[in-house]
Amino acid sequence: MASPNDLQFQEFEEAAELLSADPGASTLSMSASNTPNTAAGGEDVKLDLSEDEEGQEESSELLGGQKPTSGFWTFEYYQSFFNVDTVQVLDRVKGSVMPLPGRNFVKHHLRSNPDLYGPFWICVTLVFSVAISGNLSSFLSQMGDPAYHYRPQFHRVTIAAVVIFVYAWLVPIGLWGFLTWRQGTERQVGGYSFLETVCVYGYSLFIYIPTSVLWIIPFEWLRWTLILVAMVISGSVLVLTFWPVVRDDTKVMAVATVATIVVLHTLLAIGCKLYFFQTAIHVPSPVTTPPPAHITLATTAH
Repeated sequence: MASPNDLQFQEFEEAAELLSADPGASTLSMSASNTPNTAAGGEDVKLDLSEDEEGQEESSELLGGQKPTSGFWTFEYYQSFFNVDTVQVLDRVKGSVMPLPGRNFVKHHLRSNPDLYGPFWICVTLVFSVAISGNLSSFLSQMGDPAYHYRPQFHRVTIAAVVIFVYAWLVPIGLWGFLTWRQGTERQVGGYSFLETVCVYGYSLFIYIPTSVLWIIPFEWLRWTLILVAMVISGSVLVLTFWPVVRDDTKVMAVATVATIVVLHTLLAIGCKLYFFQTAIHVPSPVTTPPPAHITLATTAH
């Protein structure tokens, strides 16, 4: 009677002979033949995924860009608006100060991941840079006037905050609503999401931060030159971003939309310059001169 070891060696020798005769043949171990997952008739065998494999599949879906949706009352819903790193913010800032023809800011820099982190801090920084630079500019321009007494004008911070945040939020809301309405009226008109529109406007204001600091220099020709350069750079970002959206609309409506965007952006820059960086005009005070010494008044007594 053959022992179990002899049977194992015979089975191994038979398998080796079969493989040498047909190298392309497939083999099936004894443990695999006893599994109940095999199907007769040449049907495909379906294997159940383990818990680890299911977890890997779910994580791959998340990495693939499928973000879980949450209600607007949850913290996770608002956390997704600030889900950016330093590299992404710097890339978007770089794109806002170096606009290139043919490079759409939304498609080349946002990449379907708009954020509110960059626009929020850009607006806050711009508020303080405009207010502080305006105070320093007033102090330097009137420093030679003996009748001038410096008083910090803290109300300028409030005014700058209202103007900048109203522009950075209300204008994108109006533009987004208008484009959404035109998208329903004209089938060929596309549009961006509300968050993308706010993100573009927020990053377009970054160029005014260094510009407002340079406005401290008390030379009017330099200030207006800096305003022109800043308006061209930031306005180009807006035009290059929104023109592909409105160009399929009627010609009059497309030109009017882009012109409105440029005009509102220009009014913001010029308004900040005229209010926060006013040029002090020194009015010379009248000097009283004593009467000439040779004129004498003679009185006669009657």
